[in-house]
Amino acid sequence: MEWLSDEEQATWLAYVRMRQRLDAALAAGLTSDGLSAADYELMVALSAAPGDCLRAKDLAAEVCWEKSRLSKHLARMDARGLVDRQPVAEDARGVLVQLTAAGRSLLERAAPNHVQLVREVFIDRVTPAEARAMRALSDKVVAAVENSSRTAIDV
Repeated sequence: MEWLSDEEQATWLAYVRMRQRLDAALAAGLTSDGLSAADYELMVALSAAPGDCLRAKDLAAEVCWEKSRLSKHLARMDARGLVDRQPVAEDARGVLVQLTAAGRSLLERAAPNHVQLVREVFIDRVTPAEARAMRALSDKVVAAVENSSRTAIDV
C-alpha cells in the first residue's frame, strides 16, 4: 500500500473539511424550517418522482441508503405525516413511499431557504470554470465509486 503524499493528504483533508462544514451548514439551515438533512434528501427524491411516489428499494438506491436506515427514517417521517407508506399489491415485500400533501407543502416552504443557503455558501463562491471542473471531477469520482466492488451498497 502506498500512503498519501503530503500534497495528496492536504487535498483529501481539504475536501473532507469542505464536505463536513457544508453538510453542517446546510443541515442547520434546514433545521430552521423543521427538517433534517435526511428528511430533505428523501423528500427531494420523492418530489422528483412521478406522483411523488417511489418503491422503497428504488428510493434507497436513489439516495444510496441501506434498507434498515431508510426503513427507520421513513417510519419517523410517516409518524410526522410527511410520507405515506403502503404495501405494493403485487409484491408482498415491496413498499410504496409517497410524499404527502403536508410533506410537499413543508418541502416547498423549506426549498427557497435551502437554495439561498446553497447559493450563499457554495454556488456564489465558485467561478463558472471551477463549477465545470467540479462537475467533471464529481462525475469521475462517482464513476470510480460505482465501478468499485468494495463500495457496493446493499439496497
